[in-house]
This record gives sequence, C-alpha cells and structure tokens, in this order.
Amino acid sequence: MNHPAPEYASFSRPVPPEYAEVFSHFYFAVNGTDADIDRTFVPSFQTIMIFNLGTVPSMRSHDGTGISVEKCMVLGPVRRAFDYTLPPGADILVVNFLDDAFYRFFGQVPAAGHDGVNPDSLLDEDCFTGLWQELKEQPGVDQRIARILDFTRPYIRNRELVASMLLQHSGSTADPVKMVAAKTGQTPRNIQLQQRKVFGYSNKEISRHQRFLKAVEIISQSPVRNGKTDWFEVIEQCGYYDQSHLIADFQHYLSLTPTRFLAFQDQICQATTA
Repeated sequence: MNHPAPEYASFSRPVPPEYAEVFSHFYFAVNGTDADIDRTFVPSFQTIMIFNLGTVPSMRSHDGTGISVEKCMVLGPVRRAFDYTLPPGADILVVNFLDDAFYRFFGQVPAAGHDGVNPDSLLDEDCFTGLWQELKEQPGVDQRIARILDFTRPYIRNRELVASMLLQHSGSTADPVKMVAAKTGQTPRNIQLQQRKVFGYSNKEISRHQRFLKAVEIISQSPVRNGKTDWFEVIEQCGYYDQSHLIADFQHYLSLTPTRFLAFQDQICQATTA
C-alpha cells in the first residue's frame, strides 16, 4: 500500500433536502501524488455511478475480476467489497443512489456483481457521455454537483406504493415483507418479487447487511481496552450468535476477519457522508 501524500484528497458532500430520497451523498477523490493510491470499498448494497474525470482508475473484486472506468460506469447493488486503484492524476466523482432511486430513474436495477455497466446502454442513448463531458468542463465540485442534480431532476419518477411501505417498515423487528403483504392483500412471494425488482435485493439480504454495517460502526468507534477489542460486546449489540458468526459476515462481505479490518481501516472506504 502506498501511503497518500498531502496532494491526495478524498471527501464526501451531502445532498440538498430535495434529493434526500434519491442520493445518500457524493464522493470525490483526487490523486495529485506520483504514486498509486489503493483502497477497499465496503459493500453498500446500493447502486453507485462512477464518473472518471482524470486518468483511468481500476477496480478488482475479491474473486479477481478487474474493470477500468473509462468515462462513466454503474455498479450495483454492491454486495461484496472491491479494491480500487487511483493512479496519479485520477479524479473521480461517485454518485451514491439511495434505496429505490436507481429504479425510479432508469426503470430497472442493474444485475448484481462487479461487472460495470455503461449507463447509456440502459437508456439506449448517449446522454451520460454528454453529462461526463459537461462535468469535465465544470470548474469545481459544487458546480459538478449542481449539474448532476439539474440533469437528474426531470427523470425521477414517483416512488411505488409497495416500495414506500417496505421502507416505512424497514426498521421494524417484524418482517417488512409479511407486514406489507398483509396490508395490501398480496402474497409475501409477490411482495418479495416487487422488492427485488425495485431495490435489487431481498429483505433477508439487506437485514444481514445492516447487521454487518452496525458491527463495522461499533468496531470502528469503540475504544480499545488494554490493547483488545471487546468482541463479545459487538456480538451482543449486533445480534450475532457467537464470534464465528461475526467472523463469517466479515469474510463474506470483505474477505477479511474483524481483526484484519481493524488493522487496515485507513485503507477502507465506506459509503457514508462522514
């Protein structure tokens, strides 16, 4: 791993309230050093769109699949961690779609995995190539964000009723799918199919991922006592059966043990506004 010099910068920007149901945040990274910068992206289970505005970055999934971002690419819903390299001169902008927003824009959700999709292929026109060119010509971050928001505004459709109901019950201890099925008079299977169509994942998948993210947050923020992390506290707070259960989730999502995650936190990028 090459440690970044002061000329390397990465940061997130929040979105205006008007877009709070569309994007979680925008992420920017610029490598002004003369060395590659390597990072790992924590799986977000959301769909992201990456604009490359400098030299070409590359990404590698943990199964060895590699892709390059020439101009603009869609990934998601991102289920597993992937590594990415920002070479000298790299300048990326990442748009983080939230919940069903990608479906509301494109009318579909991309296939899961790490094989990138050109967004123009989803619309059968070259509008995102044109947007990419406009973003390259903008003088700064704020102008780029404003252009993306202006571009997005006319195309976002209203949220479907089932999607809205699933989100309303997402924090419940009961099964949201069964609750929505009972309220709408539909079968749980039908609600599950609509959930996959709109969000790109099942309730079982997102519940497991949310538990994992809670563990990541606790591990990242909890103080280390006597040189050790209180793993049993993490297990209890997150609802894991035991330490093996916790380790299994970290291996599944990051291909790392929780201890290795702690050791390499500074190289790991999470999809948050922090």
